[in-house]
This record gives sequence, structure tokens and C-alpha cells, in this order.
Amino acid sequence: MNWDSLPIIDTNRLRLRCVTENDVDALYRIFSHPEVMRYWGAPALKDRDAAVQLVNEIQDGFRRQSAMKWGIARRTDDQIIGTTTLFNLNFDNCRCELGYGLDRAEWGKGYMQEALHALLDYAFNRLDLHRIEADVDPRNMNSIRTVEKLGFRREGYLRERWQVNGEIQDALFFGLLRPEWEKLLTNASQS
Repeated sequence: MNWDSLPIIDTNRLRLRCVTENDVDALYRIFSHPEVMRYWGAPALKDRDAAVQLVNEIQDGFRRQSAMKWGIARRTDDQIIGTTTLFNLNFDNCRCELGYGLDRAEWGKGYMQEALHALLDYAFNRLDLHRIEADVDPRNMNSIRTVEKLGFRREGYLRERWQVNGEIQDALFFGLLRPEWEKLLTNASQS
């Protein structure tokens, strides 16, 4: 892995790219929305300064080589509409965790499936990972459908794992192995 710069990953409609200071307003719009943050493991951003801090944290995570967070931008206008992250990277064990969030105005358009498909392909084929995990609130049916369409399997139910804004939240744990991803791609190409 070359840690000089976050690689750009293109899809038909999207570009996964580095998040910069120019994206602060977009990040604030996305991550201050109560519906977007309803099942997130952190509270909604309170103000624009919190979005500035988020950009700094994203860049710091990459510098420390502990997280790779891409902005999901439309290719037509390069506007950030969400983020996707590989974090808790463990290259010795060829595993990481997956995170993602999308602007409420962009839900239902297939953007997250498109972005995550490209990211998973990158993670398995370029980073040589073997296992990717996702932690999803069991009430978040849209997110559950998203990971299951990508081949993730339910592996566990963690009771009262998170406390966000005074609310105790459970977690569903999902895992995806490289052979399962490869089989999914093979089946899709034969359909």
C-alpha cells in the first residue's frame, strides 16, 4: 500500500476521492442531518466547526495509516454526497471494518451500492484483504439490505454495544470474505 495519497476510485457515476477543506460544507450538510445520523455511532455534527474537525480527523487517520476515508463525489460536478471508509485496518490479518454514510437527498438512487461495490473490489484486489466487517444497527433496514446485497453475512448480534446521545444501541455484525466476494462477482457475470 502506498500511503503517499489516497487513491481515486472511479465508477460509472461516482468518484471516490480524498476529502479536503473544500468539502467542509458538504460534510456538514450530510452529517448534521438527523436521519443520516440516526443509526450512526456518533452524534450529528453540531456546527460547521465540527465539520472542519472531521476533515482534520479524516486526514489524520490516513497519515497514521489507520483509516482510509473517501468522499463519494458525483462525477458530473465533483460534489461530495457521502463518505465510505475502511478503518481498523489490520494488514497482518488482512482485515478491516467498513463504514459509510450518504446525504439524505441522495438515498434511493443506488449510489451507495455503486460506491461500496467499487470499494470492496479495491479492498480485496488492491489491498489484498481477506475479510471485511460491518457493524449495523439492527433497526437500520436500509443499511442491512445494502450490506446483504454486497454478500455480507450476519455473524452476530451485540447487545447494547453503543451509547450515542444517551441512547443504548445494539449492533448486528456482518462479515464478507474474499472467496464470497469472488463468488458473488462470478455469479453476477453469469447472469
